[in-house]
Amino acid sequence: MRDEARRVVVTGMGAITSLGHDIADTWAGILAGRSGIRPITQFDTSAVATTFGGEVRDWDAESVIPRREARRMDRFAQFFIGAAAQAFADAGLEFSDPRQAERAGAIIGSGLGGMLSFDQQLRVMLERGTDRLSPLAVTMIIPNEAAGLASIRFNLRGPVTCVVTACAASANAIGDGAEIIRRGAADVMLAGGGEATLCEFGIGCFNKSRALSTRNDDPQGASRPFDLHRDGFVMAEGSACLVLEERERALRRGARIYGEVLGYGMTSDAYHVTLPRPGGEGAAGAMTAALRDAALPAARLDYINAHGTSTAANDATETAAIKTALGEETAAAVPVSSTKSMTGHLLGGAGALESIFCLLAMRDGMLPPTINYSTPDPECDLDYVPNRARPAPVSYAMTNSFGFGGHNVSLIFGPAPQA
Repeated sequence: MRDEARRVVVTGMGAITSLGHDIADTWAGILAGRSGIRPITQFDTSAVATTFGGEVRDWDAESVIPRREARRMDRFAQFFIGAAAQAFADAGLEFSDPRQAERAGAIIGSGLGGMLSFDQQLRVMLERGTDRLSPLAVTMIIPNEAAGLASIRFNLRGPVTCVVTACAASANAIGDGAEIIRRGAADVMLAGGGEATLCEFGIGCFNKSRALSTRNDDPQGASRPFDLHRDGFVMAEGSACLVLEERERALRRGARIYGEVLGYGMTSDAYHVTLPRPGGEGAAGAMTAALRDAALPAARLDYINAHGTSTAANDATETAAIKTALGEETAAAVPVSSTKSMTGHLLGGAGALESIFCLLAMRDGMLPPTINYSTPDPECDLDYVPNRARPAPVSYAMTNSFGFGGHNVSLIFGPAPQA
């Protein structure tokens, strides 16, 4: 049962993305309107229809994880542990005291888990037989691997779990993590997500579902949310983590607070395994539920970080859903942008990364742009902060995340509470 006196704030953040290996570089890239999309270098792309993505370049896992441990992790888990280490350092937290460790936990969202390890081990089996499979194959493939590894590495002995709701996963992780704290089961939760799917199997599968852009002659212009000429999303890898902390605990220790988790809404389309329900009824329901949970009138929203995938179906449907949830007049006045135009789509890690962008927009009074926006779509007629970051005060921000299977999640963040 939720204790209304227990409020949840964000005291630490970390990220590893195609724009940079930390928050500072990633945010600088966002405000500069820079694309992190490049030709893929991790594998030979000659057999797939899409040859580019949001690749994390020059990643050295052993700079943050001991070599023996790093070699036993899938790339997505390496990213998560790296981002988690940044977030805990940012928050100034460690859990050597067993009593504190028992009140700290972790929840990760991932859409596909250890996809690179799956791809590699499948090749081993087909080429050399099952006897040559790695004894670590299972632990490197399962999506909850990163949560378990975080528990071991950071001595988190409280609730530790995993959410697998496709592209809504890490948004669910933040909402669920906040609820764990509110009901008193923990005081601190590491919440975030990670993904690493830039392999032949991963790209090939999404190509067959006709979800990916194939703009191979212009990778940096390929992710173009809400633009009339969008042709699919751009797959990306990386991780983002937030440290969620019970408000009074954070205030007692003098923590820097980025903002408060105010609202969490979750619905299902109950319609189709990949397509959103026409009209965006389910997505609108998630936004309405988040506003209700936050006890916030829609007119108080200052910014929405859209799911904004750059697919024909999502962008028009999300636009309609925003209008339904906020009302036509309010929707027209609230800036909406898609940072996937720069980072690409981190799948299960997207919601956590975009939550961070909301909190940084609040901190710096800067709205992230939607780049590559050149030709308006009559079905997408909101203020998408086209092409350039915009200064504006932001006190309340919402982020949307929608996933295959009909999962809809909205989160609302508010200003840091005062003592």
